Amino acid sequence: MTGFGKASGQVDDKTVNVEIKSLNSQKGLDVNVKLPSKYRAFEYELRNKLTTSLQRGKIDVYISLEHNTAASEISLNRELIISYFNEFKAIAQEVGVTTESLLPTILKMPDVIGESHEEPSEDELKKIEQVFSQAVKELELFRANEGKSIDKELRLRIGLIEQMAAAIKGEDKRRVEEIRTRLQNNLEQFLAKDKIDQNRFEQEVIYYIEKLDITEELTRLRSHVAYFTTILEEQDELKGRKLNFISQEIGREINTIGSKANDAVMQKMVVTMKDELEKIKEQTSNIL
Repeated sequence: MTGFGKASGQVDDKTVNVEIKSLNSQKGLDVNVKLPSKYRAFEYELRNKLTTSLQRGKIDVYISLEHNTAASEISLNRELIISYFNEFKAIAQEVGVTTESLLPTILKMPDVIGESHEEPSEDELKKIEQVFSQAVKELELFRANEGKSIDKELRLRIGLIEQMAAAIKGEDKRRVEEIRTRLQNNLEQFLAKDKIDQNRFEQEVIYYIEKLDITEELTRLRSHVAYFTTILEEQDELKGRKLNFISQEIGREINTIGSKANDAVMQKMVVTMKDELEKIKEQTSNIL
């Protein structure tokens, strides 16, 4: 599920900012962590803490430091700067250009500016973990609110499919009578009424109608819809895949009804159900 969590806190003379972004993913939990190099050894612990709260999604974690005092933990690689300067100066003289803007260019080169290699204290790591936990809570709250909106949307869409299924069942009686009448009229165009064997005609009509019968499909569709609603009521957090599988079964029944309907009114209802089902599938991909 998509989500966003952010938290900040004071750690000695620094402000720690933690941002966590969550996007949909079908590959389980994919965590990407970006944090200052001095905390690199702390990354594994943060990942483990994240996996206890989140089960699926592409998770991006950003941890940054803001220094609140004039003191800075940023260090300059003087030897590398001098080496770059000498090399660039020689090239500049060779091609005949000025060396006035060399320093700003050199400061953008790799490994010129780095952080202090001072090891963080246990107290510092503990405070960062507290800020991290707060950001995770904010993310979970965001996802929970989105989940409520998705639940409302799914109930609306599955309810509309259920209504369309009931309407199709009501139209089915009319369809059968129209099929019978159409076959009767077509036959009378070629044979006089007194030449038609009514028993044989009824047998053929029954055989033809059985091939177009959608009673079983409607029964299974109602069953799948009821099961879908039941899954929504469950407290299981990992229900997204179940709902996705049921959606596929609902789609199969709708497609079969559409292929058998052979009726313009019912076909329009089938198209409506397909449209609602696509909206359901879009939402189930957002659920764990």
